[in-house]
Amino acid sequence: MLREGGQVVLVNEAYSLATGRHASEDIENCRTQQTLSDRGRQQAGKMGALFYARSAPVELVLTSKHCRAQETASIAFRDSKIEVFEPLNELSADEELQAHQIEATISRIQEYGGSGNLIMVSHPSNIAALTGVTPRPGEAIVVMPADNKLTIAARITFN
Repeated sequence: MLREGGQVVLVNEAYSLATGRHASEDIENCRTQQTLSDRGRQQAGKMGALFYARSAPVELVLTSKHCRAQETASIAFRDSKIEVFEPLNELSADEELQAHQIEATISRIQEYGGSGNLIMVSHPSNIAALTGVTPRPGEAIVVMPADNKLTIAARITFN
């Protein structure tokens, strides 16, 4: 499936040192944010190795602005074009902003028509809101658009 390209893959951030959002977290300052643990860095490396070993073409990697998501993306897909896509940031506490994030992400998925795979690195709450499934750290979920929602085509775990 991934070898042929054209797929959209939602990737949950790899294992981090802590869980949950902290009040003092500044999205512009990585020193105030959770970072990947050694296990998370290894997990992200395994993810990239699997894509490479399976000759799965990666056209573009979109990531949350949060440092642990960017670090997951840069370790796993270091040879690919990586861009921040702010709707992938952790879901806002504001319901209206949450709805906008989800709609913008689904819209981007629906619009995708590239020949390589589109990778979107985000957070458990975002992926759960998009798919109805809470992913494990570093889990990848291949999705397909169906009307205004997403269906799950495959799930891949990296230990």
